[in-house]
Amino acid sequence: MIRVTLPFHLRTLAKVDGEVQLDVAGEITQRSVLGALEEKYPVLRGAIRDYETRKRRPFIRFFACRTDLSNESPDAPLPAEVAAGAEPFMVIGAIAGG
Repeated sequence: MIRVTLPFHLRTLAKVDGEVQLDVAGEITQRSVLGALEEKYPVLRGAIRDYETRKRRPFIRFFACRTDLSNESPDAPLPAEVAAGAEPFMVIGAIAGG
């Protein structure tokens, strides 16, 4: 079971409280986790990744095990702690301003 934390606005959109848990088939990567997340919560399609390119949207970051994974390959395996369910895969809404 993969644990995923979402920022408040995406939790509101998906109508969930706190962490979500997902069954992910195959290798545990950003692509497989986000695919399972969008499958379970279709309303999130296009909110985290672009519909066409499937690339991460601006102002969305991915973290796991205190490491920024935002610029890693979406097909790179996530840390073993995430795959084991010991640590969450975190989707973070970045903040910008001036």
